[in-house]
Amino acid sequence: MEWVETTGRTIEEALDAALDELGVDENDVEYEVLARPRGGLLGRFGGEARIRARVKPISREKPGEARRRSRRRGAAAERTDDRGAGESVRTEAGGDGSQRGTATRTSRNRRRRRRGSGGGRGERPRQEQEQGATVDEQPDISVEEQVDQAVDFTRGLVEAFGAKAEVASHLEDEDTVLVDVTGENLGLLVGPRGATLAAIEELVRTVVQRQTGGHGVRVHVDVGGYRAKRREALAEFARQLAERVREEDEEQALEPMGASDRKVVHDVVAEMDGVSTVSEGEEPRRRVVIRPA
Repeated sequence: MEWVETTGRTIEEALDAALDELGVDENDVEYEVLARPRGGLLGRFGGEARIRARVKPISREKPGEARRRSRRRGAAAERTDDRGAGESVRTEAGGDGSQRGTATRTSRNRRRRRRGSGGGRGERPRQEQEQGATVDEQPDISVEEQVDQAVDFTRGLVEAFGAKAEVASHLEDEDTVLVDVTGENLGLLVGPRGATLAAIEELVRTVVQRQTGGHGVRVHVDVGGYRAKRREALAEFARQLAERVREEDEEQALEPMGASDRKVVHDVVAEMDGVSTVSEGEEPRRRVVIRPA
């Protein structure tokens, strides 16, 4: 998955811009801070924040490979620690009092290795980005098993609602799976303005992500073709609104919407001359504004 670079007055604004461009939620993205805003006169920012971000990659290891690699690394670490312990014993035999400092440094280094370095709001440490995902982040479950989990959990939710429907899966691309629910009278699973469907999708995604350390397939859930119909209707509405902005030379703001819906609007307007888009506000009230170019 390709990286995109975005800027903003703050890191949060730059991240929001990246989410718009990628069309995904924050849980599906990883990013690196390239430049932080510099403090200026009277607390004003003297420079923009700049990040690069991408959709989280998934591991395509076969089950058991990550576990075997983890055991090999663990064994190597033990051998290293054993060598360090041996050196400490030899120093102690010298009787010069230096063994205490050596042992303390070794212990401190071990604690530092275990503790590692953290990051902010989805940010990965630079060392981890250079070396790739850590062992704990690598899923030990195949893509096929992840899809089966998503389908089985969705089927259980549908049955809990008392609905009669078929649940199937389709790969939208190599990293994204669509869990499709079809049947009669499924309005209860969609809810007002798709709110129940959004909650169902979030539950299904959480089940898969918890099994894969956040590096599993991205899961979309659709009920009765609701999302596909909404995308088509939203694209047509954005096109008509952009025409009005171009004719009246006055910006128009859409209602707050999720990152995937904002991407639909951005993509539609980007193909039109004389208009442009920008996202404003903070989640979950972030919206797209169409402006004269």
